[in-house]
Amino acid sequence: MSRTAAYTPRRTTSVTRRRIGSLAPLLLVLAGCGIQPTGVIDAGEPATGLTRGMRVYFASDQGLRGVPRPETELRSVGDPLKLLSAGPTEEEQRTGLTNLVPRDLAYSATADGSRVVLSLAETDEIDPKSMGTGQLVCSLARAQSLLDKRVRPDDVQVTLRPDNGAPVGPYRCSQFLGE
Repeated sequence: MSRTAAYTPRRTTSVTRRRIGSLAPLLLVLAGCGIQPTGVIDAGEPATGLTRGMRVYFASDQGLRGVPRPETELRSVGDPLKLLSAGPTEEEQRTGLTNLVPRDLAYSATADGSRVVLSLAETDEIDPKSMGTGQLVCSLARAQSLLDKRVRPDDVQVTLRPDNGAPVGPYRCSQFLGE
């Protein structure tokens, strides 16, 4: 008896089509996303990195904003409060900055490492969530980090002690700078 081999065609055509079909999206992705290259787009001043020197914080519609005071020579942790009482410059006011800290604020400030205590005379209560409190905390934190080089501004904790009320804090500047 002789055997004859019978040929049965496989369904390679449908398998091949499925493989090609599954590769088509990958090929489209590899071909490009369809965005055409553009030239250089002017977007303003380049980023300048971290600022050095003293910064004080003023209030705006968008929250607190630190402004440089590079010419300031600090002798004590309380020095930025004098800068706050002077308020923002005319140019800073035109950009929407304002001062919420009373100009006639009577205070004393002490610091030890990453801890700052601000004692406020003739003050009954402090609103712990106000931008004015944030101005004090952030400005004092920056000053302490400049006076004690071992301390970063983010590590400084500020406690506010009103004459006639309970102390509030300690606070870190990041608590007032938005989330």
